Amino acid sequence: MLARKITLLVPALLLAACSTAYYNTLEQFGVHKREILVDRVAEARESQVEAKEQFESALEQFRSVVAFDGGELEKVYNQLNRELERSENKAAEVTDRIDAIENVAKALFREWESELEQYSSAELRRQSEQQLRQTRDRYEAMLVIMRRAEARIQPVLDPFRDQVLWLKHNLNAQAIASLQGEVAVIEADVASLIADLERAIAAADEFVRNTG
Repeated sequence: MLARKITLLVPALLLAACSTAYYNTLEQFGVHKREILVDRVAEARESQVEAKEQFESALEQFRSVVAFDGGELEKVYNQLNRELERSENKAAEVTDRIDAIENVAKALFREWESELEQYSSAELRRQSEQQLRQTRDRYEAMLVIMRRAEARIQPVLDPFRDQVLWLKHNLNAQAIASLQGEVAVIEADVASLIADLERAIAAADEFVRNTG
């Protein structure tokens, strides 16, 4: 996308500067906040797809640990811990991407509202106000769904993290057996999370389709 390509041209120092300077610089390259918003929603969608796939992978790894019937316990633990770390990284990425959406959306709507005063035509101003309202309504509806999915992630990570920590200090067959009672709970939690992520992905698709 154009905004992503232009972003690569912006010096790293500027990327660390305030958002206003960053957006103003992108606009000098012909990339406006509306386009940046659409790009960031698309990026958030990608991170949600990746998070969904990662939690599915983590669940499969947890199932394989519970079904363990011989071999190196430390290797089993290391594999499960890697899945946990990947899941935590994807969770952080989902949050970062949604935060980035909110950042540019606030700047876009603030600018859009201020520019309404510049119209001399009452009809054009009315049309712009309506477009602003519709865009903001679509954005807010999407954001609620995205934040709901994000809020589901930590309740899934917490018990998963607990089980990995327990296994770290109890590398024995009895510890593996004790995990069996957690499978159904974790499966249900992951299923709910995946359903919410799929709704967030669909909401992002709809927003990009109607706004891009």
